[in-house]
Amino acid sequence: MEMKRCFWVDESSPIYVKYHDEEWGVPVYDDQKLYEMFLLETFQAGLSWITVLKKREAFREAFDGFNPEKVSSYKEEKLNELMENPGIIRNRRKVEAAVKNTRIFMEIQKEFGSFSNYLWGFTDGKIIVNQDDNFSVKTDLSDRISKDLKKRGMSFVGSVTIYSYLQAVGVVNDHELACICRQHP
Repeated sequence: MEMKRCFWVDESSPIYVKYHDEEWGVPVYDDQKLYEMFLLETFQAGLSWITVLKKREAFREAFDGFNPEKVSSYKEEKLNELMENPGIIRNRRKVEAAVKNTRIFMEIQKEFGSFSNYLWGFTDGKIIVNQDDNFSVKTDLSDRISKDLKKRGMSFVGSVTIYSYLQAVGVVNDHELACICRQHP
């Protein structure tokens, strides 16, 4: 079998290739990285991931290095500043949701000891490795997590967004069978 990258990777885009090869599907247990990816995924809802990747550094700067403590304390003045920032996705509902979701993210950290414990608890710490090349945009797992996050008050956490997040942070390994990155360490 010829080894290649997953079908969705634009080989002419170095940022996409790097993301696919070094991040996507690699299990993440660090709350800081889980938070960064969570915030980015919620902004991605309804858009292409490459759009978010290209704006990632601008997001990092605009959202204080993805510092949850700082983001959770944002007030109207900061929200207005973010809405004027051309480097990020300027959707008022998503900007407001980022602050609200961050507060809930931190509540989950307190309740479970870490967001990682919460997230990986849904799979008993196991990575879901798909055994074929028939991929879904959502699953029972993403449905359950989405429902729980919505119940806690989060926004922009539909099942499709959560499934993308699970793929991004390696809870789900959806690399194609012939992908060069299928077996991450």
